[in-house]
Amino acid sequence: MSETARQGDAQAAGLGDQVEGYLLWQATIAVAEERAQAFVEPMEWLTTSQRADVEQRYVADSLHHARRDLERIAARCRSLRGEYEARYQELRRRCVGWAVAVGACLASVTAAALSLIR
Repeated sequence: MSETARQGDAQAAGLGDQVEGYLLWQATIAVAEERAQAFVEPMEWLTTSQRADVEQRYVADSLHHARRDLERIAARCRSLRGEYEARYQELRRRCVGWAVAVGACLASVTAAALSLIR
């Protein structure tokens, strides 16, 4: 695969991640707004402006907590990725080591068998 194709794939993946993040955040906003409306609905004594203010504060608080939760989750994902990459590298080194060892053993057995035949 050419370098240009790899860069194009990386850009497409990055764009896909951005779109997914945008859609997730828009859904979070919609849920926060719905919950805010449901929260103020039984408060019949509020004026229209008070109701709007309470809804706005509820949405802002919900989005603040959602952002904090998403940042914590993203940090954990980065941490896990690092751990998994380190483990993968260790397993890869071990696998290569075993393959080299088995290859060396097979070569020595083959050499010994050939020396016995002659």
